[in-house]
Amino acid sequence: MYGSKYNACIVFIFIILSNSFQEVYACIMYQRFIIQRLKYCSKVKVRYEALSLCESRNFYCGVVNNSTSGKKMKPKLNYEYLCDPQNLSHIEKLTLLRKGVGDIRKIIDLYNKMKSLPADAQERELLEEELEKEASLIPNDASPHLFEYGEEPRLIEFVNKKPEFDFEPKELHEIGQKLDILRTENLGLLNGSRSYFFRGALADLEQALIRYTVSYLVKQGFTLMSVPDLLYSSIIESCGMSTRGERTQVYRIEGLDDVCLSGTAEMAIGGYLRNRQYCLNDLPLKMAAVSRCYRAETSNLREERGIYRVHGFTKVEMFGVTASERGDESKDLYNEIIQIQRELFSKLGVHFQVLDMPLNDLGAPAYSKVDIEAWMPGRKAYGEISSASNCTDFQSRRLNITYRNDHGEPKFVHTVNGTACAIPRMLIALCETFQSEDGTVTIPQILQPYISGLESIKFYDHTPCRMTWIKRKTYTGKIV
Repeated sequence: MYGSKYNACIVFIFIILSNSFQEVYACIMYQRFIIQRLKYCSKVKVRYEALSLCESRNFYCGVVNNSTSGKKMKPKLNYEYLCDPQNLSHIEKLTLLRKGVGDIRKIIDLYNKMKSLPADAQERELLEEELEKEASLIPNDASPHLFEYGEEPRLIEFVNKKPEFDFEPKELHEIGQKLDILRTENLGLLNGSRSYFFRGALADLEQALIRYTVSYLVKQGFTLMSVPDLLYSSIIESCGMSTRGERTQVYRIEGLDDVCLSGTAEMAIGGYLRNRQYCLNDLPLKMAAVSRCYRAETSNLREERGIYRVHGFTKVEMFGVTASERGDESKDLYNEIIQIQRELFSKLGVHFQVLDMPLNDLGAPAYSKVDIEAWMPGRKAYGEISSASNCTDFQSRRLNITYRNDHGEPKFVHTVNGTACAIPRMLIALCETFQSEDGTVTIPQILQPYISGLESIKFYDHTPCRMTWIKRKTYTGKIV
């Protein structure tokens, strides 16, 4: 069936659809892959999968349109939902409870005015731009059960026993100073506040956490990705984070055209998937990335000192893409990601609580969100170490990520994301949980294979004298 005439037919189709010699060449080189995919399609689905492959040639042929890669796309917002008068009170309540800034009445008014004008009217284009700007401020819909929560999260469960000590447990910055493995002070001449240096065993422990987490995720079917730190603001905003205004947490790069530092790998992966279309049987997709995350954090709270809230840190992120045929596919992957977080953290031996977050704590993209907070004995408080969000079609409508179902109909995918390991906060929880009175930190057994079998972190003095001892007049040895 798949003889040379079919090869020629597919190449001919791609040549017609291609815009340049490079695209023609790329498509010809890719024809064998297309034939293999067609072989695995049923007779009913062949026609639609071939359509999908042809119409989304920029993905399957690996062609990138550099002329538009940094330009802001028009989001394909759900105006049918937003401008339905029956949804007015629900959206107003939703925006109020989520502390949003969108005005749904203004959106409906703009929509009706635009629809009353001829398609070629100049005023219509201006109204359309204003409508898009206002509609983009409305947050995602939310799971119905969250409207019952008020402003407090709902506790789902506690995991692992809270540690007990027969001495006063220290905070990580005290432990790190004694073991000479962490520096957070006197960095003004290097990189300013809310930054840090890991040294020796703590740097090893950071890498062990990354290897442990990535190894587990790959076994769970995640595809590992390496992502860039620099992104256009349009990509970040399409993922649901504002890049402008005094309260933004996004760093902008001076001298570059609308380029920002990424706050999480979720944004880079979302940008990677932009404008792509998948077949139904390609989904779900599960991806993971290790990246540096940059955030313009500000806080004067005592409990957020040290490395708890910093401007740059390493994080392992999970990102998933699902279909929306049944309506609960993204919920299933969302629950799977939460279970993965639970298993990763429980095996490390830290005590933590799992919280279903209320509406006022949801970011604009989230339909629902679960946070996990670990007990940090030195701080005598729980601290957030991860979150997971089901964003349904909020991000895909802004990034134009779609799939074709069995009937050949294009639909928006749903996206899900979750933290697999935020390194600084996990180090706080581990070092404060497994500290000894003499300052030694025991390495959890599950991590020891990833850190050359090291069982504990101890202080080894390699210097005759340390400057801090001189300043505090506590050094009794010989200064050489």
